[in-house]
Amino acid sequence: MDYFKIFLSSLFSIIALFLSTKIIGNKQMSQLNMFDYINGITIGSIAADMAIHLDNNIFYPIIAIFVYTIVIALISKLGSKYMGLRRFLTGTSIILMDKGKLYYSNFKTAKLDLNEFLTQCRINGYYDLNDIETAILEQNGMLSFLPRSVSRPATPKDLSLTPDIERPFFTVISDGKILEKNLEQSGLSINELNLQLKALKLEIKDVFAGFYDGKKLSVYPRYTDSFKNDISQ
Repeated sequence: MDYFKIFLSSLFSIIALFLSTKIIGNKQMSQLNMFDYINGITIGSIAADMAIHLDNNIFYPIIAIFVYTIVIALISKLGSKYMGLRRFLTGTSIILMDKGKLYYSNFKTAKLDLNEFLTQCRINGYYDLNDIETAILEQNGMLSFLPRSVSRPATPKDLSLTPDIERPFFTVISDGKILEKNLEQSGLSINELNLQLKALKLEIKDVFAGFYDGKKLSVYPRYTDSFKNDISQ
């Protein structure tokens, strides 16, 4: 009888996890932020407990899994709608290095010491900090690097070229909303932004994402059409 109960409880836990994943959505491990990671561990622990503790009512952990799932899905939905809530839950990217300067206070905020930073630089192929223009700690804990123009792979340095210094793209529009601080730091005025959008016959609310690199505004309109075909199969 116990073996049969173990079989049923394990089966129910797998089904509950499958449905929970479908509701929350699939993410790669590298895309998980701390909030997602902790909740994933908690849901997995509840499912494992349901499979092996036969003396408990099987419906209690199932209810707990779906309470977690519904709350996580609701928070994710609200986070995609409200920028402030998303930044509160997932955090923001932190610039650790820019234009040859290491920002000590940002290292403290990120709780990252210099040795860890240098290790990640070497892992990503940067043994000389002079080859790095900008280093950013992303929301998922990964470090991303923008190399100096003369140190990029390929030919500019070898050909003694002096290309223009590339700057990180500023996200100035997100989901139909202007990110005013990013817009201010990018050097693009609100009037220039509106003029460029007007030339494209777009309004702010029609833009899903907009990026500015100091020279050019790249705009991605909000398309309601879906791409459902799996091109890998």
